[in-house]
Amino acid sequence: MKTLILPLAAATALAAGAASAQPYHGGWTPIERRLERLDHRIDQGVRSGQLTPAEAERLHRQFERVVRIEARYARNGLSNWERRDLDRRFDQLAQQIRWERRDGDRRYGWNDYPRY
Repeated sequence: MKTLILPLAAATALAAGAASAQPYHGGWTPIERRLERLDHRIDQGVRSGQLTPAEAERLHRQFERVVRIEARYARNGLSNWERRDLDRRFDQLAQQIRWERRDGDRRYGWNDYPRY
């Protein structure tokens, strides 16, 4: 009986952890997941040529700034205000990444420089 309970408890704990990592409709997406997504989108934009090196560097600096703020907030646990602030910052960075990837500046070809 004991040999059955331990694996069952471990499986339940894993399932609960996976379920808690999934965002629910209208809920909070875990910070680590949002950071992974944003970093991936920047890297993907560089690989596809949608982001120039200057754009990617600027976005990485903004990304690192959000990471530092999140680390500072997380020291004592996140309050509701801190969660909302991080959420707003994540949304702004995501919007900036989206805009930079679609602005027509390309890494390859004649359009390596921003338009004025």
